[in-house]
Amino acid sequence: MEQSPDSQYAIFTSGLTKRFGSRNAVDGIDLRVPRGSIFGFLGPNGSGKTTTIRMLLGLANISSGEVSLLGQEVPKQIAKALPKVGALVEGPAAYPYLSGRDNLFRLDSADLSADPKTRAARVDTALALVGLTQAEGKKVNEYSLGMKQRLGIANALLQPRELLILDEPTNGLDPQGTREVRNLIRSLALQGITIFISSHLLVEIEQICTHLAVMSRGKIVAQGSVEELSAEESRTLTVVTSNPALAISTLDSIGINAIQDGNLISAIVTAHQVEPESVAKILVEAGVGIQSFNLKAPTLEERFVLLTGEGFEVA
Repeated sequence: MEQSPDSQYAIFTSGLTKRFGSRNAVDGIDLRVPRGSIFGFLGPNGSGKTTTIRMLLGLANISSGEVSLLGQEVPKQIAKALPKVGALVEGPAAYPYLSGRDNLFRLDSADLSADPKTRAARVDTALALVGLTQAEGKKVNEYSLGMKQRLGIANALLQPRELLILDEPTNGLDPQGTREVRNLIRSLALQGITIFISSHLLVEIEQICTHLAVMSRGKIVAQGSVEELSAEESRTLTVVTSNPALAISTLDSIGINAIQDGNLISAIVTAHQVEPESVAKILVEAGVGIQSFNLKAPTLEERFVLLTGEGFEVA
């Protein structure tokens, strides 16, 4: 690999590829998931997100490329990594006629590394973490979708974890269930757990994530911290002024090509040209009388439609 991923990254891939026949479902991706981040893995359905997660967890063979999970090579050292990784992939599974607590007891007993003597304490802790202590005795078929999702996350947290991988954790939830899962993710991140969330729902990623990667047709088309990706955006500038000619010449002097429509000046501004927030100051210092000023960043939906050429669900 190009650098040691042990200290900096919870997930590190280089050229990760999954082929089905002649088609690359995942096409040479380089994922960089910093430890301690809430990382949004975003893309339309069918873009390769779940296939990528299955390779990360050793559930699908890697066609080519390299994977490091918490500094351990996958699949060679996956047995060392997996005890520190909790995962919820393709929805939670539970016995519907058992209580939430009994489900966790059964799931914990299936873990050969789990100490039976401390099982009750682990189950109590996991239920408390996801806010299900009061509902632990209810049968799972009486749970709401949000409660079932939280029970699935509780299962992933039966052992202490450094990394939590969640595949579409709010899929199909009503607004209340979505808020429950979102708040849970934030609380887990505050405990130092790295959270990796796959989603096609823009609003979820936008509200909780510190870092993003965008998948489209098996490739990563954007990746970085939310701040880094925002700094790369173009913004739409509109100015209403009584001095349109002076405004255009001033903007031209700093590399911004503006167009005029009466007293309205409009332009596209990028951070590579000038700090967008400094444009108003530059215009005022040049003697441009500003009647109105607007600098609009694209919405998350607009940004990713430009990147992928596809629409996303936004709610």
